[in-house]
Amino acid sequence: MDQRQEDSLLISEADLQRLALQVLQHLGLSPDHAQAIARIVVAGQRDACQSHGAYRILSAAQTIRTGLVDLQARPLLQPTQGAITRVDAQRGFSPWALEVGLPPLVATTRQLGMGALVINHCFHFTALWPEVEMLTGQGLAALVMTPSHAWVAPAGGTKGVFGTNPIAFGWPRPGPYPYVFDFATSAIARGDLDLHRRAGTPLPEGVGIDAQGQPSTDPAAVAQGAMRTFGGHKGSALATMVELMAGMLIGDLGSQESMALDAGAGGMPCHGHLVLAFDPQRFAGEDWPAHQARAEAMFAAIKGQGARLPSERRYAARALSAQQGISLPRKLHDEILALLD
Repeated sequence: MDQRQEDSLLISEADLQRLALQVLQHLGLSPDHAQAIARIVVAGQRDACQSHGAYRILSAAQTIRTGLVDLQARPLLQPTQGAITRVDAQRGFSPWALEVGLPPLVATTRQLGMGALVINHCFHFTALWPEVEMLTGQGLAALVMTPSHAWVAPAGGTKGVFGTNPIAFGWPRPGPYPYVFDFATSAIARGDLDLHRRAGTPLPEGVGIDAQGQPSTDPAAVAQGAMRTFGGHKGSALATMVELMAGMLIGDLGSQESMALDAGAGGMPCHGHLVLAFDPQRFAGEDWPAHQARAEAMFAAIKGQGARLPSERRYAARALSAQQGISLPRKLHDEILALLD
């Protein structure tokens, strides 16, 4: 038997959902918070996204131990102002606040052609692509971004200023799957760095520096130093944009301020979150079907020369999980169960 198979088990989506819900409620989260978090981390594991799947239950547990997050906070939906829907998460985790804000965001986008969902004062620790797919499933295009902790140095620098500052985009398509990309502006996602540290494996070359500013592939050393942006100055500029758009623009914390709030406790970042939605039918007008066909022609041109579209591996993993169950590392499964002790 393949060693990787021996080190993993298969679990149904329903059973993983029940386990996640049981653990999260045991940790003190309200049922609504637990259900929203469980839905989004199970989706990550279902799509074989190890850094943002069930592993994030451990991240939530660590953040709960810091005492910074409000386990019973009820997201406060504020009156919509023009195209802007705003939800105050009130120092709670972000998934429930997102679910509260999505219906008015969709309604506003249908009415005006575009809309923005601003989530303030939230602890955000999940992948962005599930959020994007919630909107592409409504036939909308979406752009999502968020800062984090100041783990990432600017191009040419040696000290953390930016978070991993992910950006995700989604485009609705005919058929079961949209066009979606979701990537950190850092050279590696923080969750992937943590997985390397847990496994005792080296990082790829060029993704981080140690506390002395020297290149390092040691995940523990990079965790004490800083990660790098992808693409040098280009990634640095995008990371700056995320700080401005999902921090200062929406009146919330940037990555340096989020890290200062944490004060070394080791919890997940607390900051704001920006979701932008666009109605293609309102933008393109009556000719939208023709323009959608043009988009499909572009996708075909990409795939026709052997390239793949982003998220295709996730979609393949999703289909496999539906057939055989979700693959879950045994060690991670045991660590999650241990949270019930």
